[in-house]
Amino acid sequence: MDHQYVPDRAMFIYAHPDDIEFSVAGTAARWAAAGSQIVYVVITDGNAGSHEEGMTAERLAQIRRAEQEAAARCVGVETCIFLGYDDGLLQPSLELRKELVRLIRTYKPNAVVCGDPTVYFPNNTRINHPDHRAAATAAIDAVFPAAEMPLLYPDFATEGLAGHKVNYVFVSNPREANFFVDISETIDIKLEALRQHRSQLEDWDPEEPLKTWAAQIGERVGFKYAEGFRLITLKPHDAEAESE
Repeated sequence: MDHQYVPDRAMFIYAHPDDIEFSVAGTAARWAAAGSQIVYVVITDGNAGSHEEGMTAERLAQIRRAEQEAAARCVGVETCIFLGYDDGLLQPSLELRKELVRLIRTYKPNAVVCGDPTVYFPNNTRINHPDHRAAATAAIDAVFPAAEMPLLYPDFATEGLAGHKVNYVFVSNPREANFFVDISETIDIKLEALRQHRSQLEDWDPEEPLKTWAAQIGERVGFKYAEGFRLITLKPHDAEAESE
């Protein structure tokens, strides 16, 4: 598939506020600028992600939702859906899968962007957050086959939510990338979006590490800066019109 591809509709499904900004906001900004209708689905409120004395989970959830909405606006995304699960306790449950299927059938994305459920050890100094793996597993399982099976959730059918087949799944930060998005023109937007998560960044400046990482990915395919994905093709884009 052409690396210039832009989906008509895209859904980004991640565990925490700031996951999208760290991983794929350059792609979101590029697609949004090209006219893609993008929905962010943030499964947890990130309400355990603080060591600040006196902070409560309820207050932190409010802060992180506001930060995520501000970050989305930076890249031109107007719709953020928060599912309100607790940080650190996420499981790829059947309940969560059904919630995601409802959203996929409602918004009918051509592309779903999510993390890689198979990555436990990104490198020798990190362990992938279990919420990241749980969110990615739930997203993948919702996309296929659940979202497209009309008999699976008969209550959805009574609501007029017919089965929907997603064209592509873009798996971010994979072991083996086979698709690259040029974010040379949007990396500064990505950084601006990430900086909205002040409760998490505090005094840390993400510019140098993120640009270094994006440059290393881009070097593989001749882009100044890039984000890499494992692209799964479920229905080629020349058949997209059939899913309208």
